Amino acid sequence: MLRLRWILLGLCTTIMGTAYFLEIRKIRTLTERVDQRMEDLVSMSRFVQELREKVAFYSTPDGMAHIARDQFNFSYPGERVYKLEVREGPLPRKKP
Repeated sequence: MLRLRWILLGLCTTIMGTAYFLEIRKIRTLTERVDQRMEDLVSMSRFVQELREKVAFYSTPDGMAHIARDQFNFSYPGERVYKLEVREGPLPRKKP
């Protein structure tokens, strides 16, 4: 009977140890997922903050002028506009 007690004790210890290590593995996996989600949340929060800053800037008269100049090629009255043409091939050399 003594041997049966030791076998049962060893079996219970093995089961408890296995369950403990499986729970530790689950906790580690969940912690990694939470960390990843937190990184995603922080990056999205930064992106939203940048968009809010852009909206605030483009709501001002300077921001509207910036959009008009960049996207629609508008210019201020009296301003000279230069159009540059790019030609293929080497540039002509100047004679010294």
